[in-house]
Amino acid sequence: MKLHISAPKIKALSASDKPYEVVDDDIKGFLARVQPSGTVSYYFTYRTQDGTRKRARIGKHPGITAPAARKAAEKLAAQVGLGGDPQGEKKQARTKRASAKYETLEGFIDLKYREWALSHQVRGEETLTLLKNNFGHLYNRKLANIAAWDVQKWRTEKMKKGMAVSTLNRRVTTLKAVLNKAVEWDVIPVNPLNQIKPLKTDKNSRVRFLAKEEETGLRQALDDREHDMRTGRTSGNVWREVRGHRTLPPISAKFADHLKPMVLLTLNTGLRRGEVFNLNWNDVDLDKRQLTVEGETSKSKQTRHIPLNSQALVLLKDWRKQCANDGLVFRSPVTGNRFDNIKRSWEALREKAGIPDFWFHDLRHTFASKLVMAGEDLYVIKELLGHSTIQMTERYAHLAPEHKASAVEKLVSK
Repeated sequence: MKLHISAPKIKALSASDKPYEVVDDDIKGFLARVQPSGTVSYYFTYRTQDGTRKRARIGKHPGITAPAARKAAEKLAAQVGLGGDPQGEKKQARTKRASAKYETLEGFIDLKYREWALSHQVRGEETLTLLKNNFGHLYNRKLANIAAWDVQKWRTEKMKKGMAVSTLNRRVTTLKAVLNKAVEWDVIPVNPLNQIKPLKTDKNSRVRFLAKEEETGLRQALDDREHDMRTGRTSGNVWREVRGHRTLPPISAKFADHLKPMVLLTLNTGLRRGEVFNLNWNDVDLDKRQLTVEGETSKSKQTRHIPLNSQALVLLKDWRKQCANDGLVFRSPVTGNRFDNIKRSWEALREKAGIPDFWFHDLRHTFASKLVMAGEDLYVIKELLGHSTIQMTERYAHLAPEHKASAVEKLVSK
């Protein structure tokens, strides 16, 4: 249908079963589209210089009147007549506005990097929190304006406050990784932190692991904790019963809760904390005495298989009897899902054991250290730990001093 688009003509249009268009008889490309609901929208159609046909939406009636839509169409026609591309230019403007939103560190992390980190990193949420807590003062800075000096100044201030050199290096590396992604995704041309070198660290520094008496104390603390939980439930039920409150089920299973099997399994397998949290019963083969760490949940992204010694085998059999034998091996008693952390129970345990300077990850160091001191080959330990390079495993080599002693003893003449 062709007519002179005006207020009276638009008002006279009636809806149909199907959408239809009326084309203006004066301005080429100017049209009104009528929906079955009676809604009228104005458009301008045109061809670009390369012949591509495009349609620019002017607006919806009566939000924009017919005369106003007509004036807008005249402007668009003039723009096209001069070789312009209204739709293309509008898209470029939107892209430019969107780009401006992630030009800052905060915008880039929130709008682009966050989604990637959560889908590609095992501990993506922790990475995002680390960035905010340590480099929040740079969040309003444009990526291109973040200078090496900014990070070096931050590093110096943290060193004065006693932050470990290895920790400083890891956190700077995390920020550099964000900017590397910005380069990869063509947000900035070059990483401004490339010139920052890691601080030198003592690669042979002492690895924290449990001495024999400390391990004995930790195991005793686990037993004492279980005893306290059971007696606490019993005495609590007596208190409830006297007052007419509903009592709670007695703790009669092998383990009072998750902590003891979780700690003992780590001591006997060397799993990382996240690997323990992600462990699934499908990955545990009690008949073959083996568990599997899937690559997608491993820090190294490599699948590995770990034999279960007799203690690990027995505790997993006992644990399986008292919990769901499908899905996650360890479920949070609060959410029923994957553990987020065990900070409160772990800190209480190590305080009870008298080892306040010992972290959950040090259970993994203890596993590796005991194997080295038992004379096990470093390459075997590397495979069990899932290290990507042998250099990572060699930090435990100093725990086998008899090899070095044997070497220098060869210098003694017979």
